[in-house]
Amino acid sequence: MDALRASYGDSSSDSDTDDLSPAAENHGEVSTSGKHGKESISLPPPPLSLLESIGSTGSLDVYSTKTVTRVRNFPHVDGNYALHVYIPVFIPLLTKKEIACVLMRVASLVPHLHLVEADIPLSILCNDDQKLDHALGREFHISLGRSVPLRVHQINSLVSMLRQKLQLHKRYWIDFNKWQVFVNDDSTRSFLSLEITTSGLSEISKQIDAVNEVYKLHNLPEFYKDPRPHISLVWALGDIRTSLKGAVDGELKKLRAGGCVQNRIFTSKFSGIECKIGNKTHKICKLPDE
Repeated sequence: MDALRASYGDSSSDSDTDDLSPAAENHGEVSTSGKHGKESISLPPPPLSLLESIGSTGSLDVYSTKTVTRVRNFPHVDGNYALHVYIPVFIPLLTKKEIACVLMRVASLVPHLHLVEADIPLSILCNDDQKLDHALGREFHISLGRSVPLRVHQINSLVSMLRQKLQLHKRYWIDFNKWQVFVNDDSTRSFLSLEITTSGLSEISKQIDAVNEVYKLHNLPEFYKDPRPHISLVWALGDIRTSLKGAVDGELKKLRAGGCVQNRIFTSKFSGIECKIGNKTHKICKLPDE
């Protein structure tokens, strides 16, 4: 059991992802105000030179969550590990430049935005087009279940059941076609995201249902009713949905006037499902490269 714990890293370590509550356009992430009796300590942003250490996968895990003040989704309990089931997504090269352009314009209107997961201030990345483009080359996630604590003795059973439920899937296309703003459950963080409303929505909804079945068998909370699959790009403290949505809508209106807005932002092929528990990632379903 000790060896199993060691392979998953520190117990109760939080996932960097955020869950969506569609009824209130929320993400199920907790805030930064010292909940659970912890005193928050702000740290300066990382030096830009650290971006040079991004590997070929585009991972920015080196930043962790040390650049801003946040508190874990759930209280620390020895023997618990953060669970996250998701579809990995990479933004195509040409689309990265278009998204970077929108983000730079939004960042000029809305202060204190941060890149999701890496928590890098967007204002820093906007000073260097190449580094922003590089940062957008990392892996993004479509959540298929809530990020919740999992007991160590449940790990093998949960991973096995997920594989049984999700291993047989055909490749399908996912259209990211809508800029959307979400706010978490307690209105402490806002997110600028790319939502899926057409192609791929039906398939992802069925995968969420399958994950819910496995969660239910392990007494874990199911995903939100009527989920809205998406990837989140940037976040900010507090409920700033009005100003953030206003900035995005304003920029999109300018782009439409110039004939630069298409029906979809980008399209991605479904290539598999992963499950991260603590520091360890399990391949649940992976389709061969074509």
